[in-house]
Amino acid sequence: MKVHFIGIGGIGLSALARFLNFDGHEVSGSDMKNSPITKALEDEGIKVSCPQDASNIKDDFDLVIYSAAVTDENPELIEARLKQIRTLSRKEALPIILGDKKNYCVAGAHGKSTTTAMLASILNSSALIGAISKDFGSNFRYVDKLVAFEADESDASFLLSNPYCAIVTNAEPEHMEYYHYDYDKFYESYEKFLSLAKVKVVNGEDKDVAKLKIENATILYPSKDIKNLCYTLKDNQPCTKFDLKDLGTFEVWGFGFHMATNASLAILAALNELDIETIRKNLLNYKGIKKRFDIVQANEEFVVIDDYAHHPTEIEATMKSIELYDNLTNLNKRVVLWQPHKYSRTSDNLEGFKKCFRRCDELIILPLWTVAGEKKIEIDFPKEFASYNPIFADRVVATKGKIELIKDDKIIRTYEEGIFLGVGAGDITYQLRLK
Repeated sequence: MKVHFIGIGGIGLSALARFLNFDGHEVSGSDMKNSPITKALEDEGIKVSCPQDASNIKDDFDLVIYSAAVTDENPELIEARLKQIRTLSRKEALPIILGDKKNYCVAGAHGKSTTTAMLASILNSSALIGAISKDFGSNFRYVDKLVAFEADESDASFLLSNPYCAIVTNAEPEHMEYYHYDYDKFYESYEKFLSLAKVKVVNGEDKDVAKLKIENATILYPSKDIKNLCYTLKDNQPCTKFDLKDLGTFEVWGFGFHMATNASLAILAALNELDIETIRKNLLNYKGIKKRFDIVQANEEFVVIDDYAHHPTEIEATMKSIELYDNLTNLNKRVVLWQPHKYSRTSDNLEGFKKCFRRCDELIILPLWTVAGEKKIEIDFPKEFASYNPIFADRVVATKGKIELIKDDKIIRTYEEGIFLGVGAGDITYQLRLK
């Protein structure tokens, strides 16, 4: 089958493209501009066209799959429809890709990428993740018909993921614009997702999961089931040890109780496939995921960490991990660089954002990272975040051993010591990496 992906440079769509390419299909794609992802796809033998143009749509295509960001005005989508080629959104294409697989599907507002990557390492399975696993260096791996899949609740596409096992890390309301701010509809989608699966594993202490009607699930109660947490550093990398129920001691990359919780959910799900000693050993293969407490440079005096956290709950968890890291390294300075992501998310969660940085010594705020077609909402950042006395910058430049803060094309500050954490889902991850 010849399949073309419109918006192939996105983290989610690129994983599906890689999966079908490895599965023996002839895959091509396009995006608005070149990126590290499109270059990697080309290196893997997938033809990528940038920018998007109607001429990229060939008569012999069997299927065109497009990302959620693609509108009806996209020239390639228009051309595909004119040529009467079958067109499917990413969401609609999931049954084609996952329909004949044994899928372990992880959903939740927070922790789903991490938990999916942990599960893929434990099961040594195929994987489709919305992030890059450092275990196998990709957002995709093809092993067999056993698949660890990051399921997306933002557009209810998790209802089309054909779950054998449904894992829910939490059910905190997010992306409520899709659900028209109807909370009953939001929670009902989670209930339906769980009902589709033969095996269910959930975090029973999440206040939103507690609102769901769930039958015959394996329930993790983290405060009771997880004991004896111990945090250490291995070559500057964070490590958490913990005991789970009566299953013994486990060790996982990362810091924090939330990491032990994510790992515990993955362990309990994996018991449907593997014995406990194999699970314990395979969990050690998990090395974190790119952009999640990602230590991009470190020396004795200065550490730069990149984290995808873009919601107050996620940032709060990352800040707790930073506190642990600081206590173990005695760097004694915590600088946070925040790139707000989306007007709607920032506005909807403004009170949470105003509280979640309280463990930092210094807060730097970059311009808000918008998404195509989003309606602008006025937010007075100097006023709302006045308690932090924040610094406002346009961008940062990373070089070995230091980070430079740029405003109006001038260096306004340089950082060479302490912990420098960048949080956000925009291009901040590229700014923080060495040029």
